[in-house]
Amino acid sequence: MFVGAGTLVNVIGILAGSSLGIAAGARLTKKSQSLITDVLGLITALGAASALSPLWSPIFESSLPQGSTLLVILASMLLGGLLGSALSLETRLDSFGENLRRRFRASQESPFVEGFVSASLLFVIGPLAILGSVSDGMSQGIDQLILKSSLDFFAAMAFASTLGWGVAASAIPVAIYQGAWTILGLAIGSVLSQYQIDAMTISGGLMLVGIALRLLDIKKIAVANLLPALVLAPLLATLLHQFR
Repeated sequence: MFVGAGTLVNVIGILAGSSLGIAAGARLTKKSQSLITDVLGLITALGAASALSPLWSPIFESSLPQGSTLLVILASMLLGGLLGSALSLETRLDSFGENLRRRFRASQESPFVEGFVSASLLFVIGPLAILGSVSDGMSQGIDQLILKSSLDFFAAMAFASTLGWGVAASAIPVAIYQGAWTILGLAIGSVLSQYQIDAMTISGGLMLVGIALRLLDIKKIAVANLLPALVLAPLLATLLHQFR
């Protein structure tokens, strides 16, 4: 599998979902949409379990002082969450999205523009776009982007049933945005050790748990505020590595 394959699958998923949505029209009921969301929430939880598995890997455990593996993740998530909250990352992302929506939802605007903006925000602004793309670039697999592609496929189907081909056009910013994160992941993967990548992957797995809880309507966690943990986790792992 080549680097960037995850984003390619994601783009194809958006285009396919948009096409089916336009063909199906408004026949996709709210009950069906709710069922699909619940299933995707369960699958996200399964993906989270896979991402958390390095926590018990011999490489990760042997690279840190005994009993400190969980401490690294705990500190990364707490400090990352505090930093993200101080920077109001979740609020800023929400405000950015709302500003764009207000700008383009004037009554004279066509459904194409509304569909393009709304879908672009939905597909681009989210932790999975970053987590999955970085993982793809580091050659850690495209499982997370496959999961995101599934989410985007059904969301595109629902959006396109009322907003038309503008939803399909949102595949363009998705390709650009996730492509940039994939390139960054490729650069990071060439300089980080396996235990540092593991620390980042585990932190990302916990964020996937948060996304699953949101999809299942159990708990709305401000996952975007936790994104700094992806940077802090390998840094803290490196610091403790010196004391093993």
